[in-house]
Order: sequence, then C-alpha cells, then structure tokens
Amino acid sequence: MKNLIQRTLTGIVYIAVITAAICVHPLLFAGIFSLVVGRLIHEFYTIIKYGGPAWIRYLGIAGGMYWFVASCLYAGNYTGFDIYIPYIIILLVLLVSELYVPKSDPVSRWGMMIFAQCYCAGFVSLLCFIPYMISPVYNPLPVLMIFVFIWLNDTGAYLTGTLMGKHRLFQRISPLKSWEGFGGGLFVVVAASLCFACFYKELTWYQWLIFAVITVVSATWGDLMESLLKRTYGAKDSGKILPGHGGMLDRFDSAILASPSVYVYFELLIRN
Repeated sequence: MKNLIQRTLTGIVYIAVITAAICVHPLLFAGIFSLVVGRLIHEFYTIIKYGGPAWIRYLGIAGGMYWFVASCLYAGNYTGFDIYIPYIIILLVLLVSELYVPKSDPVSRWGMMIFAQCYCAGFVSLLCFIPYMISPVYNPLPVLMIFVFIWLNDTGAYLTGTLMGKHRLFQRISPLKSWEGFGGGLFVVVAASLCFACFYKELTWYQWLIFAVITVVSATWGDLMESLLKRTYGAKDSGKILPGHGGMLDRFDSAILASPSVYVYFELLIRN
C-alpha cells in the first residue's frame, strides 16, 4: 500500500512537471527537458558501467544537454545553425580524449559514447522541432500529445495485460508484456485520438489516428529497447530518482523512440 501511494504521488508530480514544461513556455521546455536529457545520459553511463575518467562522463552529459537546448533555440528561430558549433567541439573532444585514456577497449567506449549522445540526446532533441510543424509559432499540443498517448498506452496496456494477458509479446526481452496488453493500450490511445480530433482541428481525424498508432508502436519498441539494454548489463532499474518508478530512463524510454518516429511522420506527411 505504501509503495502504491508513493508510486501514485511520484507519477502525479512527474506528469505535472512534464506537462508544465511543455505548455508554459518554450524556454521552460528547453530548460526542464535539458535536465532530463542530462539525467538520461547519466543513467545510461551507469547501466553500461562506463569505466572512463569522470570528466569525460560529465562532458558527455553537458554535451547532450547543450544539444537539446541548441535544438530548441534553433527550432524557435532564436539563433542560427552556428549554435551547434560548440557541440561539435564537445563531440570532437570526447572522441579524441580516448587517445589519452590508458584503458583497454577504447573502440567500445567510443561506440557507447556516441550511442549515448544519439539515443539520449539526439532522439529527444527532435521534440524541439515538432511544435513548429503545425504552426509558425510554438504550439505545445503535438509534443504534449506524444506523452499523453504514452501515458494512456501504459495504463491501458497494464490493465488489459493484467486482466487478460496470456500471449507473450516479447518473451526474450520483457516476459511480462503481452499481445493483449499491447492491443488494449493501442485501443485506448486510438479511442482517445478520435476524441481529441473532435476538439483540436489542427489535424484531421485520420491524421490523429495515424499519430496515435505511430506513437504506440514506436513507444513499445522504445520500452523494449531499454529493457534489452538493462537485461544485457544486468540492471533492474536505470536509477532511483523517481520513487516507485525507478530512473528517468525507465520513464522516458518510450518517448526516446516515439520522438523521432513522430518527427518523421510530421515532417513527411503533415508539414509537407
């Protein structure tokens, strides 16, 4: 009971902070989500047991945070493309630094270093561009809906899977996930998207429908990817920053893959 209350309170605070960050102002979005990106990279390094010098780890975290902020400023026309030059310098320093680290397997550390930047910072940074794809000014609706769809999908999948789940979705990676849970989450999100279509006319009903399906499928893959990462390195949770929920990576795993998927959808089929 105590754990349920703790989990519920943490979930409420988490949802409130994410919603406020997206909806209040684009600069608040940049600030809060850059902190999230920094935490994601920190937890990623912790899971893989990165053994390099601490300063390289911290520079990687700072670089990912900068990438997100730079993307927000560039997407909002606050600055030009040269905002990315400092990040390129950071990336070069990260790569060259391994030449001076007298430890074995530098190529693996290079690979994990670049993967951390792309997975934790690059994919999430695409969220910065989505608010401007249906409006010339910052419109928080599509980004907020990504998270709303993810939260609804998690709830629908959990309830349906608990009550009816019999056929495993991906036994090798996530033994508890079921096809029934996946279908239940998808049904809830599709139904919600059609309801949203009645109130928010920025997208047609079928555009909302496709938006919902892409989010659910990619979010499920994102969840499985993080499960594979943790299973590979023997980690139960990515961290303890969210009591009752684990780490930030545990909460953002779905959004990490949903972000680029929705970005591609909006870029190819909505904006154009």
